Formats: sequence, structure tokens, C-alpha cells
Amino acid sequence: MNGIGIVDAILSPLGFGLLLALILWRLRGRLPRGVWRAGIAVEIVCLFLATPLGANMLVTLQERRAPQPAACAAPLPSVVVVRLEPRDPLDIGALNAPSLQRTLAAAELAKRIQAAELVISGASSDHALAQSTVMLELARQLGVPEAALRTETASLTTWDNAQRVRALDPALPSRVWLVTSALHMPRALIAFRAAGFEPCAYPSDFLATSFAGAADFLPSGSAVANSAAVLHEWVGEVVYRLRAAQ
Repeated sequence: MNGIGIVDAILSPLGFGLLLALILWRLRGRLPRGVWRAGIAVEIVCLFLATPLGANMLVTLQERRAPQPAACAAPLPSVVVVRLEPRDPLDIGALNAPSLQRTLAAAELAKRIQAAELVISGASSDHALAQSTVMLELARQLGVPEAALRTETASLTTWDNAQRVRALDPALPSRVWLVTSALHMPRALIAFRAAGFEPCAYPSDFLATSFAGAADFLPSGSAVANSAAVLHEWVGEVVYRLRAAQ
């Protein structure tokens, strides 16, 4: 497991909970009572975050931090930038759900703006054809004019997205619409502001759901993944704020 994989495992309530449980078990009888009780309390929190109820509370807290389009002050931008998470070449059906929903939202927004420009940013981590190229074709099918479409196909991270979009020639205006998942929007805004943009948020792909019943109190794999995603965003925000301050 590489360094990123280890970090992802620790940020998972399941991974961290199991690691902490192992430590508490190995050191049982040797830990001060206060430390033992604190460890048990953390274990309870990890268990709660592994349930749909706990994960949904965490996701809701994060997604509410994403500014809404109505908060964008006039004059409204005419450029829409959507950042994607790359996957597979020229097969719209192979695109992951977040990228698909982001592009649908971006295309809808671009079609409502007169003389809009839609910039799709994102490369492929495995060096296959960039997913942004696939989404370009989807945007065409959704009715966005060919002349309004641009792609950036080299960036692998959100920070890189912002820097490479800023370096496009001809240059984009500073004020742009930024389309990404609501969960990811706070960190994306940090990156694009650090690159010199004045982004207006247009969040998509909301994950928060309403209470579904007693099953929400039982741990599930999707709940663990959603909680881990929020914790990953929080750590990423800290890293991006430190980088932006340099």
C-alpha cells in the first residue's frame, strides 16, 4: 500500500476504528483510565460515522458549506469551468457518476448563458484518454455549441486543474462559474482562488439524503465511503490553505 492508500485507510472510520481497537487491545491494562475512556469514545464515534445516519450528518455539514449560485454577485460570469475525475476513454457509459452529474449541470448552466464558454478540465491518472475529452463529446450531445467548448487534459488534481486552467491561452477571465460536487466545492474554491480566479460556485452531485428508517442506524459500506470522503476533503482543505498561504 502506497502513502496515499495508507492515508485513505486512516481517514476511513472503519480503518481508523480498527487500528484504534487494535492499539487499545494491545495496551489494555497499561493505559490510564482517562486515555482508555477517550479511546472508547472515539470508537463509538467511528461506529456512528460508519452508519448511514452518521455519514449523512457529516455529508450534510460539508455540503452546506458550498455557496449557492444565488450568492454570486453581479456581473455574473460567462465562463463555466467544470472539473472532472478521469476514468476511461471515449465511452460515456463508462464515466463515473460524479463526472456525469457535473457535466450535466455545467452544460445546463452554459446553455442558459449568452455567449458562454464551457471549459472541461481533467486528465487520466492511468495515462488513458482524458475523461474531459469524453465529457466534451457529451457536452456536444447536450447542445453546447462547438465554438463554446474548451478542454484542459493534463491536470490530475484539483490544485493542478486550477493552475492549468489559469494558464490556458487565450486566457480566461478571472470571474468564472466553478462546477464540481457540493462535497468537493470548498476545497476547489480554495484552489481556484489561489490560481487568481474569482469563482462563483455552482455545486452539483449532492449526496445528502433524508432519514430512511431503522436501517440508517446499521453500519454500511456506502456510509463508510461517504464519511471517509468528507474527512478526506477536510484534510485536503488544510493542505490547500497552507499551500495557498505560501
